[in-house]
Amino acid sequence: MPNTTPSRSTDALLHRLSVLTSGPQRDALTAGLRGIEKESLRVMADGHLAMTPHPRALGSALTHPSLTTDYSEALLELITPAEHDPSTTLESLDTLHRFVYSAIGDEVLWNNSMPGLLPEDDEIPIADYGTSNIGKLKYVYRVGLALRYGRTMQCIAGIHYNYSLNEEVWRLLHADQHSTANAVDFQSDRYLALIRNFRRTSWLLMYLFGASPALDRRFLRGRANTLETFDADTLYRPYATSLRMSDLGYSNTTAQAALHADYDTLPGYLDALAKAVSQPYPQYEAIGTQRDGEWVQINTNVLQIENEFYSTIRPKRVTYPGERPLHALAARGVQYVEVRCMDIDPFEPTGISLEAARFLDAYLLVCALDESAPLPPPAYTEANQNFGRVTMEGRKPGLELVRDGQPVKMLDWANELLAKIDHAAAALDSIRGDDSHTRAVATQRAKLADASLTPSARVLQIMRDKQQSFLDFGLAQSVAHAEYFRARPLDEAQTQEFTALATHSLAEQAKLEREEVGSFDAFVAAYRAYTLNRFSV
Repeated sequence: MPNTTPSRSTDALLHRLSVLTSGPQRDALTAGLRGIEKESLRVMADGHLAMTPHPRALGSALTHPSLTTDYSEALLELITPAEHDPSTTLESLDTLHRFVYSAIGDEVLWNNSMPGLLPEDDEIPIADYGTSNIGKLKYVYRVGLALRYGRTMQCIAGIHYNYSLNEEVWRLLHADQHSTANAVDFQSDRYLALIRNFRRTSWLLMYLFGASPALDRRFLRGRANTLETFDADTLYRPYATSLRMSDLGYSNTTAQAALHADYDTLPGYLDALAKAVSQPYPQYEAIGTQRDGEWVQINTNVLQIENEFYSTIRPKRVTYPGERPLHALAARGVQYVEVRCMDIDPFEPTGISLEAARFLDAYLLVCALDESAPLPPPAYTEANQNFGRVTMEGRKPGLELVRDGQPVKMLDWANELLAKIDHAAAALDSIRGDDSHTRAVATQRAKLADASLTPSARVLQIMRDKQQSFLDFGLAQSVAHAEYFRARPLDEAQTQEFTALATHSLAEQAKLEREEVGSFDAFVAAYRAYTLNRFSV
C-alpha cells in the first residue's frame, strides 16, 4: 500500500490551493467554522477534586448550550459557538472562563490534561442531569463507562477542535475534479480523506503540542506501567509528550482495541460503528444492564453509544433534537471534523493559544487537500503505533517511525510535513493579508530544531527548576490562570446575558422533567431499537 510520492502529493496540494485562491470565491477558504470544547476539572484550593454539585449559577448541564459537564459532576465542559476565525472562538472561550469564575467561589479550574488529586475511584462523582428520561440516560451511560473503564480515566481532560471548510470550497474542488459523485458524497469523501491523512500524521501534533509528560502516581491506582520516578509523588517518561493520549491515558479495552473504524468510505465507517453499538460483548454481558433494579449501562454492546469510541478525530454532522449521530451522518453526510487529541496547554489560561489554532488550520487544510491513500488494517495499525510511539518518547533524539513499512526519521518526516503546511499557511495569509499562519508554522518548526521548546519539555524543566511535583506544578499554573480570569470580571451586560441563559436552561430542564411521558425502561428500549432499526447489520 505505497503512498503517493511526496512530489506528486505536493503537486496535487499546490494545484488545489491554486484553484481555491485564484478565483473570485477565494475568500471561501477562510470562511469555514471553528469551534472549541474545553474540559476542565473543578478542584479545591489545595488541588483536591471538588465534590460540590455543578454550580446552579452556571445553569443546567443538560440544556445549557455552552456550559455543561462531561463525565464527572466536577468535569466542566466549555463549548464555544462556531466562528469563522479562531481568534473570535478564543475570545468566546475567554469569556466563558470569566463567567465560570464568577460562579465557582474559591474553586479553581485544573488547567492540565492529567488530573490532580482524585478521591478513590468509586467516590468520583458521576455527572447528574436530573430526572428526565434523557437526563437519566446520560447518567446511566456514565455509570456504564465507570464499569467498563473506571471513573479515574474519565477525569482526563482535553481540548476538542471542531473544523470545517466552507461548502463553496467543496463546490470548487468538485467542479475542478470533474467528480461524478453528488455534492454531499463528494464532501463526505473529502472529509474522510482529511481524516486518513490526519490519522497518518497526527503524531506531529503530539510532538508539537503534547503537554502531559508526567502524572500523579496515585492516578494509576497501582496499575503496572513503564514510567520512571520523578519524585515521591510523580511518575513520568523523560521523552514523553502526551501520557494522556498514550495507553496509560485513553487506554483501549479489548473491545475497543478490536474495533477497526473504516475511514475509506462513509458507508464503511457507519457500518463499523453501527456494528459496535449493536453487537454484544461477553465481558459487558456478564455485567448486565441492571443491578438490584437499577440501570448500570444502556446495553451490553461493544459501545453503548457512538461517542464511546475513543478516537483522535471524528467525522461529525450537527444533529437534530433526538437524532443519533450515525443517523445524521447517514442522512446528510459529513459536515465537519472533531479533532480530539489536543492536550490542554498548561501555559495558556484558556488551554489553547491562537498560534496553535492557526497552525491547526493550516495543518488540517493540508490534510483536506493533499492526496490521501486508503487506510487498510495494516496502515491503520502502523498509524496507531507511530502515534503511540510519539506520545511516549517523541522527544527522544533520533527517534524513528515507520512509513509504509519502512523506517523513517521522525524529524525528516516532520520537516516534509511542515514544508506542505507552509504552502497552506501562505495561501491562508494571502487571503487574510497578514502573516499569522506563516508565523505560527515558524514557531512550530523551531520546536523541531530544539525539543526543549516543546510544551512537554517545558513542563518537566519547570518542575525540575522549581523542585515541583506534578501536582505542585499543575496547581501553581491553574491558580495563576484563575487569578488572570478573576482580575477581569465580565461587565454588567455580559453578566446579565449569561445569567439569563443559565436561568433559561434551568427552566428548560424543569419543563422536560414536568412534561415527561413514559417510563425510563420504555425510553431505553426505544433508544436501543432506534439504533438497531436504523443500522441493522
